[in-house]
Amino acid sequence: MTDISDKVILITGASSGIGEATARELAARGARLLLGARRTDRLEKLAAELGGAVAFRRLDVSDRADFEAFVADAEARFGRVDVIVNNAGVMPLSPLAALKTDEWDRMIDVNVRGVLNGVAAGLPRFVAQGSGQFVNVASLGAHYVVPTGAVYCATKFAVWAITDGIRQEHKDVRATIISPGVVESELGSDITDATASAAMEEFRAVAITPDAIARAIRFAIEQPDDVDVSEIIVRPTRGDF
Repeated sequence: MTDISDKVILITGASSGIGEATARELAARGARLLLGARRTDRLEKLAAELGGAVAFRRLDVSDRADFEAFVADAEARFGRVDVIVNNAGVMPLSPLAALKTDEWDRMIDVNVRGVLNGVAAGLPRFVAQGSGQFVNVASLGAHYVVPTGAVYCATKFAVWAITDGIRQEHKDVRATIISPGVVESELGSDITDATASAAMEEFRAVAITPDAIARAIRFAIEQPDDVDVSEIIVRPTRGDF
């Protein structure tokens, strides 16, 4: 494993869940962090708690200009960017027949465009410096589809494809997919469909805590530059998902 105390790492969706746990895990290893999310009150509290070289900025990942400004801010603060953790995501599950098209659009905007906006902001910088890493948080939903999850799973399939495309096209840029199973988090709190909400409660009966995913992310980042961890799947031992 390599020392990550000299790395500048950006984390989206850092105000709760996996993003917050990842910030805590990486800050404990001395990494320099810029945390992004829309809820800046939570970011401010977290950054103050973690101390050290941890900064924050409001970020809407679906806004390409906002993401570019986020990455530029990190570059201005720390002199470079080494890793972008594209973690922000939403999961308002529903049956296709419910035709919740606004929710479909939101998932596409955050889960797919959000990752692409991170790639658009980070990739030119990584190519110019000859190194860099994207850690993109997908899901077990990137590997199979479940009822009420067709659109959500489609967005996570897309994250998988985008990440592997980076790996194939850029030999100096590392690209890692993290695919969590059921995790204790606020993800899914925006489900408005009663059927999907009941199913999610059942799924969450067996769940792992966000720090398990954070440790997987740290593992991928800590590898030497010539080692690219392409994908890690982390799921509850006793769970079905």
